[in-house]
Amino acid sequence: MSEIKLNYHKTRFLTSAANISQLPEDSGIEIAFAGRSNAGKSTALNALTNQKSLARTSKTPGRTQLINLFETETQCKLVDLPGYGYAAVPEQMKLQWQKSLAEYLHKRQCLRGLVVLMDIRHPLKDLDQQMIEWAVDSGLPILLLLTKADKLSQSARSKQVKMVREAILPFGGDIQVEPFSAQNRIGINRLADKLDTWFAPLFEA
Repeated sequence: MSEIKLNYHKTRFLTSAANISQLPEDSGIEIAFAGRSNAGKSTALNALTNQKSLARTSKTPGRTQLINLFETETQCKLVDLPGYGYAAVPEQMKLQWQKSLAEYLHKRQCLRGLVVLMDIRHPLKDLDQQMIEWAVDSGLPILLLLTKADKLSQSARSKQVKMVREAILPFGGDIQVEPFSAQNRIGINRLADKLDTWFAPLFEA
């Protein structure tokens, strides 16, 4: 457990970028949030920061077409990446998103952790597994949040979490799996604790 405790309620919007060249200087520590377009990334960021509209949520998945950066403390940034795997957008736009996503994940030196969000009822789709494989290959620690946990009973939820924990073992790497619900505030403290751990090196003398 990290000794630092950041106040995520202070998080503010920093900038949006269509590609890596538009991002601010590659310094400090960035933690990226990735997931399918309907996994609830923006909702999770809003729940973490206790701000209803910090990250824009939409009834139409796939609206986050840009890399959105938020700052909690100087040099501590949260990054909302474009959602992947949603079919109802033109193919060319989808390819453009995938290109900026891949470029960000491969080239951004200050990226130190990845939060991958998946609907607890439909976890580990092909693109989720590709994202996990890529992060493990890059030596990035991962927090897998199984979102919409309030949609399942306690026993069904526990069963899904256990299943996912077992299913990711072959990937190796540093992967933590937690249930999450913005609605019922399940897993928000676990998320904050993990982010604190990843940001901690900035505060060590």
